[in-house]
Amino acid sequence: MIVVLIGYMASGKSTLGKMLAKKLNYEFIDLDDYIEETEKMTVSDIFKTKGEIYFRKQESFYLQEMLNTKNNIILSVGGGTPCFGNNMELILNSDNVTSIYLKASIPLLVKKLIKKKNKRPLIAHIESEEALTEFIGKHLFERIPYYSQAEFTIITDGKTKRDIVEELMFQLF
Repeated sequence: MIVVLIGYMASGKSTLGKMLAKKLNYEFIDLDDYIEETEKMTVSDIFKTKGEIYFRKQESFYLQEMLNTKNNIILSVGGGTPCFGNNMELILNSDNVTSIYLKASIPLLVKKLIKKKNKRPLIAHIESEEALTEFIGKHLFERIPYYSQAEFTIITDGKTKRDIVEELMFQLF
């Protein structure tokens, strides 16, 4: 089985994905990390030197590669991955793939992202907490139609990581 974790940046896809993979004895793969390794360049640098269109094409290619050739993996995809090309369709229509949307509230996302916004090129330029709240709100509004197509949704607010992993396990088995 391949479990694809989708959600906004800082929703916990990588952290919870690693915990779930360990519990299931699956391999954990972060799609952005895989792209960086394969392209020998950071996602930020790919955006700067080759542009977003190139990145999105490569992202779709590598997503399809993962969905077709891997098994027993927890795959964490970038926050934008489901929203471009036919990526969400690929995830939903691939054999042996389960998709889970990790849904975090805007206040929780702001709280987590405000501390590490400099590491996130998409929001590094945002000055205030109010502006970040507005940005995330608008962004989520655009992305929810994609995220909500996932087979399962798990709300992460007010739960420990361990509780969320238990809930993931319950949904999967």
